[in-house]
Amino acid sequence: MRIRTTLSTDVDVPDIEPDFSAPFFQGFQVVASYILAGAMLVVLIMLIIAGAALAFRGLASDRVRTWAGENILWIFIAAAVLGAASGLFQWFVNFDFGF
Repeated sequence: MRIRTTLSTDVDVPDIEPDFSAPFFQGFQVVASYILAGAMLVVLIMLIIAGAALAFRGLASDRVRTWAGENILWIFIAAAVLGAASGLFQWFVNFDFGF
């Protein structure tokens, strides 16, 4: 019976250096930036409409004021979540609105 041994000097393995510069990541960042920017603009517009409807009685109908009163807390929460998400996105991948 013959025992075969392999020495570590038998194989020359070069140092491996990973390349993290995938070209499609730039596109993902731009698409995510557009989505975050669009969502932030929509929430900002909703916040302005709800605040104005609650602040000025004659500006909006009773139905809009009722909607604003019921949903203004959820709009604030959405704004906080989107702000946190955009802050994390900025921290991780150098936030760019894509404009």
